[in-house]
Amino acid sequence: MKQIFTLALLAFTLTGFCQVKPDAAKIKQDTTKKLEEVIIRPYFSLQPLFRATGAVAVLDKTILDRQPNSSLVSAVNTVPGVRMEERSPGSYRLSIRGSLLRSPFGIRNVKIYFDEFPLTDAGGNSYLNALDLSGISSIQILKGPQSSIYGANSGGVVLIAPNTVGKDSTQIALNLTGGSFGLFHENLNLGKQLKNYSFSLHQSYQRSDGYRDHSAMERKYFQLHQKWDYSPQTSLAALLFYSDLHYETPGGLTADQYEQNPQASRPAAGKIKSPVEQQAGIYSKTFYAGITNNWQINTQFKHVLSVFTSYTDFRNPFLTNYEHRKEFTFGIRTYVEYFKKLEDITWRLNLGLEAAKTRSNIVNTDNNYGIPGALQASDKLNALTDFSYAHLNVDIFPKLLVELSVSGNLYRYGYESRAPIAVPEKIKNFDFQFMPRAALSYLLTNKLSVRASLSRGYSPPTIAEIRASNNLINIDLQPERGWNYETGIKYQTDDRRFTLDLNGFYYHLRNAIVRRSNEDGTDYFINAGGTKQWGLETSFSAWLIKPNTAATIRGLSITNAYTLSHFKFEHYLDRTVDLSGKDLTGVPKNVIVTSIDLQLSKGFYVFLQHSYNQKIPLTDANTVYAKGYHLIQSKVGWKELKIANTTIQVFAGADNLLNQKYSLGNDLNAASDRYFNAAATRNFYGGLNIHF
Repeated sequence: MKQIFTLALLAFTLTGFCQVKPDAAKIKQDTTKKLEEVIIRPYFSLQPLFRATGAVAVLDKTILDRQPNSSLVSAVNTVPGVRMEERSPGSYRLSIRGSLLRSPFGIRNVKIYFDEFPLTDAGGNSYLNALDLSGISSIQILKGPQSSIYGANSGGVVLIAPNTVGKDSTQIALNLTGGSFGLFHENLNLGKQLKNYSFSLHQSYQRSDGYRDHSAMERKYFQLHQKWDYSPQTSLAALLFYSDLHYETPGGLTADQYEQNPQASRPAAGKIKSPVEQQAGIYSKTFYAGITNNWQINTQFKHVLSVFTSYTDFRNPFLTNYEHRKEFTFGIRTYVEYFKKLEDITWRLNLGLEAAKTRSNIVNTDNNYGIPGALQASDKLNALTDFSYAHLNVDIFPKLLVELSVSGNLYRYGYESRAPIAVPEKIKNFDFQFMPRAALSYLLTNKLSVRASLSRGYSPPTIAEIRASNNLINIDLQPERGWNYETGIKYQTDDRRFTLDLNGFYYHLRNAIVRRSNEDGTDYFINAGGTKQWGLETSFSAWLIKPNTAATIRGLSITNAYTLSHFKFEHYLDRTVDLSGKDLTGVPKNVIVTSIDLQLSKGFYVFLQHSYNQKIPLTDANTVYAKGYHLIQSKVGWKELKIANTTIQVFAGADNLLNQKYSLGNDLNAASDRYFNAAATRNFYGGLNIHF
């Protein structure tokens, strides 16, 4: 099957070359689309991606639109060094250059921002699965520790830009998607620009039955973004969203159960009931609001002030208990910028601070078939994080770009037990931490740039790790910390038809936080030595046929991303067993993702993507592995269908065309050897976008 598909793809590609018109070179110059330079904003100012001082990846609207609109996983996994998982629909996990040992579910050790506002709360949790793709226009991923200006993290930072209306425009669009295993996704987008005021409203509903038994999901989502330029020098922007998410958790399977029936949910065993009996799942309602004031004081000074708040009502009926969390967060982020442009040097200095507090009320009861029962434990935790930062950007000639930044970080939490034994509130303070970053990039030529950086990572334990599902508060858990060294090179042709990015790094992590499981399936976390992480990331893109609006083939591009992860445990004792030198759990050594995008006349397009993941160690001792797998997905569409004055886009896609048996998220170091969560077999989807 693989050989047949490869030959068919090769024949299809060669046919595309043959269809170019003989006189294509004579077509007028203005029919050839200019390949625009990619502009990023990783810190405080816009800059070309070509001159970035660190490893930055961009997922723009074009890339997101080529992927299935029901999940972020497929798009994010095209970035080298980044791994996103979804054990069942709606259950996201994310790591940047690392393992998912800290995340049995949820996202930790990565700082996420939505517009100007931290989506990661003071307790360290990020409810990324609350968002719907319809409200996202682009994603920037900053790989490696970015603690200098983004606070505590040792993995990296994700910057998400919300969908907003274009200048002087009105937007009304409806998207409908349906697919295998009961998938249905609807979203309505409204936007309007009125002189100095604009708004964008996004509504979405998504549901799925899931591939496995007891893996259904449902999400209702509303998002509003507003901007008001209330004077020539000042503007006010507000972002609000509400998400109501529910997904079922089928549980992991043993190897034998996985082979016999991968669609099954975890069966009952002894005194432990099954997920179906206990109605195991996640119920999460989140309201988020933020407002930003941007004041351009004069040509040299600017002040930005952001205030944000969120409330999450989180319920988790589990096999052995029923957890109910109520989390309230309030925070502020502000900075002042000084800008000075001389003849050959441009200076930009930013001074700021960010502070947030999250209050968590957590109650655990017996789970009586999905209904809360007798009280097991009740605790109140308060997490407080604040840091001040300075960032200096110096652009010389401009060829040499130097960035120096530092932050001073404070983190503490308070804990109070109410049941089963009342314990008055106590405070746990972590030591004050300086987090520096030094980086530079240099233009050797207009086609070639080099870069290097040194940064310190720091990641305190999250509230979900301090008080894990075993209902015990672990005050001995210490932060992770380490130094990251990296260098890279970037090449692009003058017309940007070909780009190449190579990046190598070494990250020495100490006090690694790892997950442990009890026999009843509950979790706890410990510090276990450290890791040495050597990595290589490469990506390239090439336009085999340059975009041309007058040709039969309007463009043909290919992209490739390769990740080599040589990650090893160091000084790591699992009770009495020394696991130093073992491969880091949950990380494949080699990952390759290749995409082909064919643009045809009249708005037709064909998109193909192949992903290869090498086998993955599922235990710290490397005794059990998940097999490697190949994934092929495709999407075809027509963007220029018009009925009356209405533009309609139609599309259809397929995933896992080779019908591989694999997992999009294994349970690491699982109790009773229940490691495996089967992903969907070959599946299809289709839909339409209507732009009024």
